[in-house]
Amino acid sequence: MLIFKNIPLNNYNTFRLGYKADCLVRVKTEREAVAFMRKNFSWKDPLLIIGDGSNILFTNDFRGTILKPELTGIRIEKSSGSEVIVSAGAGVKWDNLVKWTVEKGLCGLENLSLIPGQTGAAAVQNIGAYGTEIKETILKVRSISTQDGSVRIFDRDECNFGYRSSVFKTTEKGKFLVTRVWFRLSNDKRFKIDYGSVREEINKLGEINLANIRQAVINIRRNKLPDPDITGNAGSFFKNPVVSAERAADLKKLFPGMPCYEQNSSDVKLAAGWLIEQCGWKGRSIGNAGVHEKQALVLINHGSASGDEIFTLSEMIKNSVKNKFDIELEREVEVIGKSFSC
Repeated sequence: MLIFKNIPLNNYNTFRLGYKADCLVRVKTEREAVAFMRKNFSWKDPLLIIGDGSNILFTNDFRGTILKPELTGIRIEKSSGSEVIVSAGAGVKWDNLVKWTVEKGLCGLENLSLIPGQTGAAAVQNIGAYGTEIKETILKVRSISTQDGSVRIFDRDECNFGYRSSVFKTTEKGKFLVTRVWFRLSNDKRFKIDYGSVREEINKLGEINLANIRQAVINIRRNKLPDPDITGNAGSFFKNPVVSAERAADLKKLFPGMPCYEQNSSDVKLAAGWLIEQCGWKGRSIGNAGVHEKQALVLINHGSASGDEIFTLSEMIKNSVKNKFDIELEREVEVIGKSFSC
């Protein structure tokens, strides 16, 4: 267990904001995590659990303790016919896990290539891209109670996955530290390549296989999304709004070019990036905070932005979309400030 006091957070959030935390604890094993939760040493409330900080916007110094799980290890737990169960520690870099599964010839995660962050946080967030969500493959999640250090396993249903959400972000938020995630993958070649420009990009690479699907997704993401190691950002800042089919039909009459994605018989998902772009925000900057020139869904730090600047820009964008489309955008990024979160 590594404990740091009054530590700068530049390397613990992908916006590269230079706030500090009173205390940051890095746990490398479940035993260390249990000892921490049982308060075998002194630490300061409140407690914030992070992965790589790729879905967080700090707006102030954090007056509490940040816990970062660094539990590693990827292994095949069971193989039966075409089904293969794989588990990974919460601290495993998400894209390293995807790469590992592709190299093993296992289907299920390839469309989620190059998404930043750690495996534990990916499960908490229910990450998704190119027609795939992580919930489709998760079998169970092992966690530790932040109250008493007891171990609890959540099966897939108990995780209550929703759009960019899970029980760990809602009713059980802050109550459990995810330590390991189990995935049900497959040897069968059942690919999802008809989302966006994935098929077109694969055709440039050659045959349809796992390696080319992964590379196609990587190419697409690199072409339109900024590298957080170069430009501070947290990926998609807003969720794609879901409206009723009736509401979507009314909007389509007013804005014929609006992309719509039917979710079921009653709900339709809209493209938040398109809405933001129609409001004139794509490529614009306010002070040191800006909207990416290739993807309006991504807010960026031009180098010296404060968390407040980025937050204020996000509020301006929300107001513009509300005024033009009467749609309330919801932030995907969690804002951490004086009152902990908002």
